Amino acid sequence: MIKTSQHLQIPPFSEALPAPIVFRTACMPAAASYPRHRHAWGEFVYAFSGVMEIALARHHYLAPPQYGIWLPPNVEHVGFNRHAATHCSLYLAPALCSVLPSIPCALTAGPLLRAILDELRLHPPTATVEYERLLQVLLDQLACSPHAGSYLPTSSDPLLGPVLRALKADPGDPRSLPQLARMANTSERTLVRRCQRDLGMSFVEWRQRLKVIEALALLEKGQTVETIAFDLGYSSASAFISMFRRMMGATPVEYRKGKLTKN
Repeated sequence: MIKTSQHLQIPPFSEALPAPIVFRTACMPAAASYPRHRHAWGEFVYAFSGVMEIALARHHYLAPPQYGIWLPPNVEHVGFNRHAATHCSLYLAPALCSVLPSIPCALTAGPLLRAILDELRLHPPTATVEYERLLQVLLDQLACSPHAGSYLPTSSDPLLGPVLRALKADPGDPRSLPQLARMANTSERTLVRRCQRDLGMSFVEWRQRLKVIEALALLEKGQTVETIAFDLGYSSASAFISMFRRMMGATPVEYRKGKLTKN
């Protein structure tokens, strides 16, 4: 369920795009959102910092900075962020969308794709041949980006859904899977099967992804690694650092330094 936003944003284009490929970046305060809307063009949403979320009629897509969210043309959606975020959107005319998935999904943002997005963010685009070529390379990179579904998928299953919602409300919840299964009046085996069926991943991986997303927001708020580890239910900072490095390819300190350097 999406909470009422404190900062309502206005979509930049309503009738048509000014060019076949348009890049736009924006800084969003905490608790900001775009109203439910749709448009005739495709959109790729990427967060340089923070986590952007996209809610559709029956799906909820959420991605940290290693992923972006692809929305094909004419998909009704709501965009929002719980914590402050800097994001960009790449808008594509319908004729250019055929090289990308026909359904909404998260796309893995590789090093070259992220570098191009950073370059466009740091140096506002101008109508030059070089800029047009860079946008085309960006489109080519998106076209070959691995699909990731939703980085943190959800489930409406009557047994699994309440467990996922409880963990989202408190990512540091220390209860084990058997304890959560008892809370949901079901068995551990049932939850494991439904995780694979509805989420496409194990319960452990889903929970680690949730902790990574919470950790990103806390790191950007300036909290220490030790405090974050404790808040997320880890018995030691080293255990948290090990998980974070495995999921993000960098330690929490390396990640924070990298974001500060870029910002």
